[in-house]
Amino acid sequence: MTANFIIAGFTFGTMEIVIIVLIILLLFGGRKIPELMRGIGQGMKEFKKASKSDEDEAGKGGGGSKEVE
Repeated sequence: MTANFIIAGFTFGTMEIVIIVLIILLLFGGRKIPELMRGIGQGMKEFKKASKSDEDEAGKGGGGSKEVE
């Protein structure tokens, strides 16, 4: 039995995942990957923080738009 992963409508088996990881290692090198992952993590953290602050501001605004007469 093999593990299959479905990402964006494409099915990836174990062999495909291994090949993708090897290509990433060749392109970026072993030393750059932690920096790359750290940058992605920080970007996701900032995105979540910004979206949460937008939700908080929307909640404080009264829950809807006000009509101007």
